[in-house]
Amino acid sequence: MIQILFFFFAAIAVGAALNVLVQKHVLYSALSLILMLTAVSVLFILLQADFLAVINVIVYAGAIMVLFVFVIMLLNLPEDEDGADRLRWLKFIGIPLGLFFLVLVVTTLWNLEANPGTQPQLVGSPAAIGQSLFTDFVLPFEVTSLLILIALMGAVVFAKRDL
Repeated sequence: MIQILFFFFAAIAVGAALNVLVQKHVLYSALSLILMLTAVSVLFILLQADFLAVINVIVYAGAIMVLFVFVIMLLNLPEDEDGADRLRWLKFIGIPLGLFFLVLVVTTLWNLEANPGTQPQLVGSPAAIGQSLFTDFVLPFEVTSLLILIALMGAVVFAKRDL
């Protein structure tokens, strides 16, 4: 049952990603990207990486994509009518290249031998990630927080200058 759900949501993710590429309207492309990120989050849940799934939904499908949709709606971009004509020659490269990678993935999966090993219980849990962040990676964590603080202060300065 888990395998069926995995392939179902993987097909949704791939279909939504392809829809991002072929969609003429930019807003529909962004909505397809939100669907793809949500399907990837479900795949993370099926792989028992709950923390990654929550972060993916909150950060990417939530905050960043809502910002993208807001900017697209604010700019009111028209449909791309001549985009297919400009990229018509790409299918002569894309189709053989896509088939090559499909054959490569299928042969790799066909020759792959599964070796189920034992994993520690706390590999992807929020407790293990927090423990690792505040013990082994405390310096990069603090440097990242300082960079985010500097970027936030710069954004406030630029926003005040425009007002």
